[in-house]
Amino acid sequence: MTEYGRGPGSEPWHPEDPLYGDGGWGGQQAHAGQQSPYGGQPQQYPEQQAQQQYADWSNGGQSSYGGGQPSYDQYGHQHPEPQYDQYGNQYDQHQYGQQQYDQQYAPQAQPQQGYDGGGWGGGSQPQAHYPADPSDPYGQQTGGYGAEQPDLYGTPEAYPPPEPPTRRRAEPEPQRTDWDPGPDEGEHAFFAGGGDDGDDDAADDGRGDRGDRRTRGGGKPKKRRSGCACLVVCLVLGGGVAGIGYFGYQFYQDRFGAAPDFAGDGNGEQVTVTIPKGAGGSTIGQELKRQGVVKSVDAFIAAQQSNPRGKSIQDGVYTLQKEMSAESAVELLLSPKSRSNLIIAEGRRNAAVYELIDKRLGVKAGTTAEVAKSEYKNLGLPEWALNHKDVKDPLEGFLYPSSYSAAKGQKPEDVLKQMVARANEQYEKIGLEEKAEGLGLEGPWELLTTASLVQAEGKTHEDFRKMAEVIYNRLKESNTETNQKLQFDSTFNYLMKQSKIHISESEINSNPDPYNTYYHRGLPPGPIGNPGAEALQAALNPTEDGWIYFVATDGVEKTEFAKTHDEFLKLKEKFDAASGN
Repeated sequence: MTEYGRGPGSEPWHPEDPLYGDGGWGGQQAHAGQQSPYGGQPQQYPEQQAQQQYADWSNGGQSSYGGGQPSYDQYGHQHPEPQYDQYGNQYDQHQYGQQQYDQQYAPQAQPQQGYDGGGWGGGSQPQAHYPADPSDPYGQQTGGYGAEQPDLYGTPEAYPPPEPPTRRRAEPEPQRTDWDPGPDEGEHAFFAGGGDDGDDDAADDGRGDRGDRRTRGGGKPKKRRSGCACLVVCLVLGGGVAGIGYFGYQFYQDRFGAAPDFAGDGNGEQVTVTIPKGAGGSTIGQELKRQGVVKSVDAFIAAQQSNPRGKSIQDGVYTLQKEMSAESAVELLLSPKSRSNLIIAEGRRNAAVYELIDKRLGVKAGTTAEVAKSEYKNLGLPEWALNHKDVKDPLEGFLYPSSYSAAKGQKPEDVLKQMVARANEQYEKIGLEEKAEGLGLEGPWELLTTASLVQAEGKTHEDFRKMAEVIYNRLKESNTETNQKLQFDSTFNYLMKQSKIHISESEINSNPDPYNTYYHRGLPPGPIGNPGAEALQAALNPTEDGWIYFVATDGVEKTEFAKTHDEFLKLKEKFDAASGN
């Protein structure tokens, strides 16, 4: 059934009915007959009943106002009912019965009937009675004239009566009991199930027509939503929002937020960090982050810049802890307690340096000395430092006094290479090779040896230039005071691997070792220690005051110089008095 329903009788006229007194449009009725979907039986609609009970305006006749629907018995005979006019007078049943029947049922019996001379075509097919539909709002109404009947056009479910085209009004929107957005009201078709299940059910029941799928009141059919599709879309949208939020936060942190940093002084796990020479804040921060000391390079740079002494961090090896705050790391790098560097003092002999390296690396005693003896040609020595006769240690003078990274796990040759490289760098900087000839020496090797003697014999930095002049004056061929012998105790102590002040003349004069400058003229075969920068500069720029003698008059710190042998003897007396000899 449709939403129009069926009624057992004709519908009453209402004084406010817009069709009262209306002769239609063009004097003709607009409704053509329709084929009933119920087995060929005509379907009665409220609109047709309303048109029939008012008048057949095309014929100029007036129908009865209260004309009801004729009834039939079980054999098909019609039972006439009395008809009344508007004043209550009864009309002849034979006079108006046939006209009433023709007007009411004939159009419905002819599905393809059109307009015929301004009136409806006649028909003889009787109207069949059907049981009242409980869901039909019109099916329970009675058809008596005198009975009080409801206004069928005034109910929310009913459609307004038909009007001429010029007087038609827009169909009122059906009242909604729930909100069901569809594609026309902003709902994307993806969210609507498309009525797949409903279409299948309609096809199975033979109810696939449009009318059956529409809801009461002309509303659109409800659509099923796919829960899985909604879930997928929500997940996709949620993931997109989360991704945008994450990258937005990262962008904000990178541009405006504080750099990631640990808190505290570390987790107790120690780590050795090597800071190369000339490293800036960025390089140091990268090394600390790689070792797990700080959390980010930016945090370290910020902490270094905020510390007044931050730029004074020196190269070397430091013992730090993992997961330190950047501020704590900077403070510890500036503290001597964290220094794990191997510091080589000025004038230190190679033998003492080898022992320090062994202890720092945690290797067996003598390991570094063996490496130096066997691998010295592979450690970076320049050509002018090789192949010298009677040299006790080719690396002597090339373990430049400085601070070096040396920690457990490193190899001795790696540490030695650092030191030789540092020495080469410094010697090239001061022009050791170019300036040797101008000082009356045979090359940089002799200049380096001279600097080592200056370093060993001088007690203070103020003595270095005078000591250099003493050496150069004693090496001169014109030297008749010492006959070109240096007569330095330091050279004899070197060969004896000792450091004594009081040495007997008999012991000194009887030892023929090439390093004994009391026995041999000229310089020893090679350096006797590792001179520092000031001793090197003094060897390059000695005084020119005529100094040829010197004596440590207090035996420790004070050195005094003399130009003649007589002055020397006076200084010697002071020394003997100070030492108790």
